[in-house]
Amino acid sequence: MRRPALRALAALAAAVAVVPLVLGGAAPATADTAPPAEGAWVGPDLDWGSDGPDGYADRLGETPSTYSVNIDYPIDDGSADQWRRSARAAAAQGAALVVSLEPSRPLADLDADQAARADELLTEFHDQYGIAQLVRFAPEMNGNWQRWGQQPTEFVRAFGQIADAVHDGTSTADMVWAPSYGAGYPFAQADGRLPATGARDEALLDTDGDGTVTEADDPYGPYYPGDDAVDWVGLTMFFFGKGDASTAAGTDVPLVANQAPAEGEVQARFDETWGYSQPQEATFYDRFAVGTDHPLLLDTGALYDQGLDGATELAVKQGWWRQMLTALDDQPLVAGVTWLETVRDEAEAGDREVDWRATDDDAIAAAFRADLVDSGAIVFGPLTDPVTPEEGDAATVQVRDGGGGDEMGWIVGCAVALALAFLLSGVVGRVLPRWRYPDDGKPGRDLRIDLFRGFIILAVVITHIEVAGPYSFVTLKAVGAITGAEMFVFLSGLVLGMVYPLGVKKFGEKTAAIGAFVRARKQYVVTLVVILVVFALSFVPLVNTDEITTFTDRGTGDTGAGAMGRVYDLYPNADRLLDYPPPWYAVRQLLLLEMGPWPFNIMGLFVVLSLTIPGLMWLVKRGLWWVVLVGSWAVYAVGVLFPDFSLLPSQFEPVFPLFAWQVLFTHGLVIGNYRRQIVSALTTTVGKVLVGVGVVGYAGFLALIWAGSTYGFDLGPIPSSIYDSLYLTGYQRVDMQWGRLVDTALVVVCVYAILTVFWKPIAAALGWLWIPLGQASLYVFIWQVFFALAVASIPGLDRTNVITGTIIHTAVILLVWWMVRKRFLFSVIPR
Repeated sequence: MRRPALRALAALAAAVAVVPLVLGGAAPATADTAPPAEGAWVGPDLDWGSDGPDGYADRLGETPSTYSVNIDYPIDDGSADQWRRSARAAAAQGAALVVSLEPSRPLADLDADQAARADELLTEFHDQYGIAQLVRFAPEMNGNWQRWGQQPTEFVRAFGQIADAVHDGTSTADMVWAPSYGAGYPFAQADGRLPATGARDEALLDTDGDGTVTEADDPYGPYYPGDDAVDWVGLTMFFFGKGDASTAAGTDVPLVANQAPAEGEVQARFDETWGYSQPQEATFYDRFAVGTDHPLLLDTGALYDQGLDGATELAVKQGWWRQMLTALDDQPLVAGVTWLETVRDEAEAGDREVDWRATDDDAIAAAFRADLVDSGAIVFGPLTDPVTPEEGDAATVQVRDGGGGDEMGWIVGCAVALALAFLLSGVVGRVLPRWRYPDDGKPGRDLRIDLFRGFIILAVVITHIEVAGPYSFVTLKAVGAITGAEMFVFLSGLVLGMVYPLGVKKFGEKTAAIGAFVRARKQYVVTLVVILVVFALSFVPLVNTDEITTFTDRGTGDTGAGAMGRVYDLYPNADRLLDYPPPWYAVRQLLLLEMGPWPFNIMGLFVVLSLTIPGLMWLVKRGLWWVVLVGSWAVYAVGVLFPDFSLLPSQFEPVFPLFAWQVLFTHGLVIGNYRRQIVSALTTTVGKVLVGVGVVGYAGFLALIWAGSTYGFDLGPIPSSIYDSLYLTGYQRVDMQWGRLVDTALVVVCVYAILTVFWKPIAAALGWLWIPLGQASLYVFIWQVFFALAVASIPGLDRTNVITGTIIHTAVILLVWWMVRKRFLFSVIPR
């Protein structure tokens, strides 16, 4: 079908808009609400209190191009939150959002400041998600059933206020003027008849000048805000299932039976012939779509009363939507269709509950989808790049500010410092042997590992409580290429590799395996409990759960700097868990750990890894450790070659992908099982030489290329550009790259050597703190979620204040140490 000039200009504008994106490199796709060049967008007007986009798209079997939401205006905090959640949910599918701003105050009380606030939110959501937005202000303003109805003077003024704010802003949102279909106007018999219209408005509404407002008057023109204010026109056209072409629906026409729409009813409405007692001079479509070259947004739906006899629900609703789809051919400026998707009490049905939904019944949903697809007139989504929950999860990866050379400088400095300390430990070990760790070779706990785990778990806690101070400087800057997470995973495998064989020896292989599965089950249950407790706390006043249930992109995730400032919802569809019964898709997301607080997302990885312990250790016990390691590296290679593939949809996968991170855990298991043999081999003369060459050679290589880049001297066969590219190819924290694995090995070897030689002074100074925390590291990790939440809820907290941050970190460290010493809830929370 051919479109008028508007479509051609829109297509040209879209083509021009692509040019800077192509020339400027990768950038998130955005939408400017230009209507589709062919066809019409389609989407539901949802009841967001009991439904959501994920559920709707699942029922429909297609991705809608729009979602509609009703927001009270002026915007208060509750309305802003509702709008924000809707924008995030729509952006997750790359859909446009139709926002109906419904005045909750008299139109005369609305002012420019309130309009500016609405534009601020439009801009926020556009900038964060690139989402297309249509603003439908005070829809059905020609109806007397609305609080804002039949007040043309104040409506036009208020509409113009918002239009000015939106058009002067940068949100690219479009304004939609959307009256109701005019048959029956001025709706004297409609429910909720308002008090008599004021004299000024009476004169405006009396378009034929006969002194009264009757069906002979124009139902649309007095409410039109003008071409400068309007970008789209809209029309509400519902099927109430009663009356015929000569009878206007209203509360005086009872709904006594479900009936399918009469043939040609939708087109008759577009022709302005259905339900009028007075002939109309021109149609709404011709006057306000064709006449102004505006795209049209049709708001429609078909009512069905489950308590009445008559036509089937499919016959009623399919009869209506098929006519609507057919009418699109003759009304090519219809660029969007919203279908009312809710159950509600309806005055037109005697205040009984009626069903407007097209997707609640599987058969009706399948028919709806098939007709939409077969029509060839519908444009499905996504319209823009979906802002997925996976992107939000990936953005939570721990990163430092900066990158490239600056980042590599810290990595090089840490490697050199560890290498020097390693060499020093060799000298001190000979000079001061009394400082050494008293290792008697007997099986049992290794306090060196416990102490190191204590340091690592505190690094995790400090990193997740994001306040300034010396503690956070150390954990974010001075630990090389790794974060606490790598060590947390590796050391967990190491400890389990040490203790699992003891369980097998004491209780037998079957009992030990059952114990491992029971531990995994307990971890899983605790994870679910933490997720649900944090969700429950979101309803508690003064508790700022947004700090851990959402995440603001720092521009360091997979989506790059272009996503900086984007806010992700890490609890998708959590509100649906409160429905009765809760929909399966929301329950599934909970059970598969697709939601949760970001400081806790690695817990899902531990649950999955814990399930592998019996099988892996069964192989190790039979001397097949090499099979475990070969298999581990094969799985790692799959993760590297196919980075977008994931085994589970869980929240941890984009941050700690299982295929990559398992390599740390499996090596920990094997090393833990053979720890004594490995230590003995590495402490021989040959072993010491090989380890020394590896440590010094690695640190020396990094120092050499750093010096060459910094001071500009020739490195011979080594390319001069290698230093600048090394960070991106080996050490990025968004991937488990080779450099991070090497740095993990460096830290393990050097720290173990240092703790062995300097044990007594280190244990005397820090063992009282780090050892008990290391022995209860999982317990501490679980509690750190609530420490982060408590700090986030401190009113007026200045996170950049070093003194405040130091006090907070110190207090948290001492509190968690006291809780461990007192064994607080040890019987409930795994350690």
